[in-house]
Amino acid sequence: MEKWRRRTVYYTLVLFGSMLLYAVLYQNGMRVYEGERLSFLHSFRIVVETYTTTGFGSDAPWQTATMNVLVTVMNLTGVFLIFLALPVLAFPLLEDVLSTTVPRSVGDDFDDHVVVCTYTTRADALIEELGSWDVDYVIVEPDRERSVELYESGYSVIHEDPESVTALEQANLADARALVADVSDQVDASIVLAAQEVAEDVPVVSVVEEPDRTAYHRLAGADDVLSPRPLLGESLASKVTTSVTTDLDDVIELGDEFEIVELPIHRRSRLAGQTLAESGIRETAGVNVIGAWFRGEFESPPDPNAPITNGTVLLATGPESQLQEVEELTRSAVRRFERGSTVVVGHGQVGQTITSALDDADIPHTVVDQVDGDGVDVVGDATDPETLRAIGLEDANSVILALPDDTTAEFATLVARELNPQTEIIARAEEAQSIPKMYRAGADYVLSLATVSGRMIASTILEDEDVLSLDSQVEVIRTSAPELVGQTLAESLVRSKTGCTVVAIERDGELVTGIGPDARIEEDDTLVVAGTDEGIRRFNEQMC
Repeated sequence: MEKWRRRTVYYTLVLFGSMLLYAVLYQNGMRVYEGERLSFLHSFRIVVETYTTTGFGSDAPWQTATMNVLVTVMNLTGVFLIFLALPVLAFPLLEDVLSTTVPRSVGDDFDDHVVVCTYTTRADALIEELGSWDVDYVIVEPDRERSVELYESGYSVIHEDPESVTALEQANLADARALVADVSDQVDASIVLAAQEVAEDVPVVSVVEEPDRTAYHRLAGADDVLSPRPLLGESLASKVTTSVTTDLDDVIELGDEFEIVELPIHRRSRLAGQTLAESGIRETAGVNVIGAWFRGEFESPPDPNAPITNGTVLLATGPESQLQEVEELTRSAVRRFERGSTVVVGHGQVGQTITSALDDADIPHTVVDQVDGDGVDVVGDATDPETLRAIGLEDANSVILALPDDTTAEFATLVARELNPQTEIIARAEEAQSIPKMYRAGADYVLSLATVSGRMIASTILEDEDVLSLDSQVEVIRTSAPELVGQTLAESLVRSKTGCTVVAIERDGELVTGIGPDARIEEDDTLVVAGTDEGIRRFNEQMC
């Protein structure tokens, strides 16, 4: 609106200035060339009539060519200025009047919420996590167009600059549960300083791109400073390192003898190509598969006739010894680790974390990056087949793509899969939306930075809610369910209504794991429930 006002002032000055100029020229032209003495007011009226094309009164026609030319030029000038008013003034005014108005503040009764500064791809994962616990949020977004898009898409958002004290006051930070600063390292520090001015007692979570800047954010006043990229690197590396160790990956311990674990199926696994029913996992190992990821899509409970392929990730529960038996089946039948048998593509912060984990596990590897540096074995483009051939990808057992650009990673996946149909491709994605495309391109396991970041932040904020899982692709929660007291698991219809699975019940200080459909939920029971973000949200809404 301010820009429109400036345009209006400039346009008005040009319009009346030109009319006054033409009035002077017309008055003197009529005296010199037509021999008529007219008043200035009469001349100005003629200019107005000419500009508005409403007529020329009694002065027409003119006898001299000079006056005819002057009137013609006046007419063209008037038409130009009138039509110019439409795109310069009228259209912007209508657009502003008809456009969506984004709130500049939240209500005074808006409390116990999370203030998110600002919207990024990581914010979606955080918002989904908050939604699963029915925690309110508000996004403080400085970009007007983006704030309009978010508001029209149903997000809780205000259009303000998060670096200003006023904006955080408008977001009612004083009554908030926490503030999350996730823009850039420098801007985040500024937001933290502003937050200290508004409410020193509200926890502030800051996300840093460079871990060595953590100290500055803490100095600014941040209570928790998170760096998701190293965690992402560790998670990706673990898909290789656990193949040669005896430790289970992504274990969630629920008791001394009961665990929940994610088991990715390796390309040359003995289970690959079978269905869940044919695998005999429950019959031979006594392990329950309560869910599975098929090409990035989670199913709970999984279809017994669903084929197990590379890229499938089983979510299983049971005692550690029995889970270890199943974990052996998920590995490659033959897996020799020789020099360069694991290829790491990309040696940024995530890639360096990966190579460090591989070094700790004593797994030989070759690193390729476009920029030379310590730890880089080959300098080249990962989307160029010749580069990948030069590093021996055709004979590699595993390839870890740690590229920061999703489009590049997708193409590199296609090239790697064409060069070596049998190698395991473990890929990093920046955005969760890229995960399905990565799987279609041929990746066996994909984990997004947005998902890891969102869960990491939410776990910090919701630490009192007993969220057990952090970087895995499911949530496991401990919660009471008063709506289910007196019902059996079969009667409660938890799976059909929410997509979640009750994997255990804590009763009188003991963990009951051997539960079936006839297990009845009693007063003061605590349920251990596994499911996706959306499933957990539905469970909390309907069962708690």
